Amino acid sequence: MTQTPATEHVASYYAATATAGPARPSLSGEVSCDVCVVGAGFTGISSALHLAERGYKVVVLEAARVGFGASGRNGGQIVNSYSRDMDVIEAKYGEQTARALGDMAFEGNRIIRSRIEQYAIDCDLKDGNLFAACNAKQLEGLREHRALWQRYGNRELEMLEGEALKREVTSERYVGALVDHSGGHLHPLNLVLGEAAAFEALGGTIFEQSPLLELVHGEPARLRTPGGSVVAERVVLAGNAYLQGVVPELERKSMPCGTQIVTTEPLGERGRALLPNDMAVEDCNYLLDYYRLTGDGRLLYGGGVSYGGQDPASIEAVIRPKLLKTFPGLADVRFDHAWSGNFLMTVNRLPQFGRLNANVYYAQGYSGHGVTCSHLSGRLVAEVIEGESERFDAFAGLPHLPFPGGRLLRVPLSALGAWYYATRDRLGL
Repeated sequence: MTQTPATEHVASYYAATATAGPARPSLSGEVSCDVCVVGAGFTGISSALHLAERGYKVVVLEAARVGFGASGRNGGQIVNSYSRDMDVIEAKYGEQTARALGDMAFEGNRIIRSRIEQYAIDCDLKDGNLFAACNAKQLEGLREHRALWQRYGNRELEMLEGEALKREVTSERYVGALVDHSGGHLHPLNLVLGEAAAFEALGGTIFEQSPLLELVHGEPARLRTPGGSVVAERVVLAGNAYLQGVVPELERKSMPCGTQIVTTEPLGERGRALLPNDMAVEDCNYLLDYYRLTGDGRLLYGGGVSYGGQDPASIEAVIRPKLLKTFPGLADVRFDHAWSGNFLMTVNRLPQFGRLNANVYYAQGYSGHGVTCSHLSGRLVAEVIEGESERFDAFAGLPHLPFPGGRLLRVPLSALGAWYYATRDRLGL
């Protein structure tokens, strides 16, 4: 029996505390526009808002609700750069490509902050990210990471060891850390809902419960949904891990991956004792843990990866041992929310930007760094549609290989690779 896809927000902490918004209709009949954006997550709404600010008539098609996918379910951390760092990019793709991408590595962060200020979006924005080393090798890697980011202009970095580290996170799990004071964390669903409201205030239109069934290429293109169609001069595909089975040419070189998150009961002073300066934390393991305090004082804790995007039988069973390894004193704490969500991973862990033809663009595959990079992608999509293609093409020129083994073997092979790196993490290699 075929399972009906979910179309309402998952029962997460974010959905439970989201800012109330208008009910948006599904598409009925035929509409026309300059640009049709498919997907109302960060990539799609960022693209739509940048284009609306430039005067384009934009329609957004969303299969479920605004922020239904990764944009409304993630860890909420504003992490700079990409899932592959600049030294890897330079070694594989050359100095010119590394410099082009490096010049944009911190731009997504700035875009988020400017959006929050310009449109008065209430999303619990807080400053500071901490990258925690579990062993000496990881600590040395953070020192190298700091030097690398400083080369590309990030001067707000601080190494911590000993008592300085314990002033930021009271866990015995770590030997040191790197703080990025320019980073931060927030309520991601409220951010994308606020950006969607800003887009609509500029005259943009969002149709929810309107999944894309067929894209008919042409000039103009036609996009068919269950209730109608959109005729558009240009199209932006921004569905990421949730655009499956519609545009097969984008699926071979990416794979949905799931991650799990919980939030505890409100912890009050107990939570502030764990993270005295309210920074977000992620460790340096290949299968990393990440956590932070929410606006109302809960510990939000996530970790692990399920390749292919399948949900585990029990999210609590996955996350509780991880949380207790970091904070053993929280054995009695209740979990009030537990959820999962999918992000889109690429083979080289770098974003996929490109064109399917002269008037159909796509941006996807942030491989775990989507909060910031999706906001950058929205600006670059608007630029390329305006005829300013240089920065978009810096990403579009990156080679992307299909996952080895095709659809049948990409999940087990990826899981095998993850097991190898997780074993190295445990052994401190």
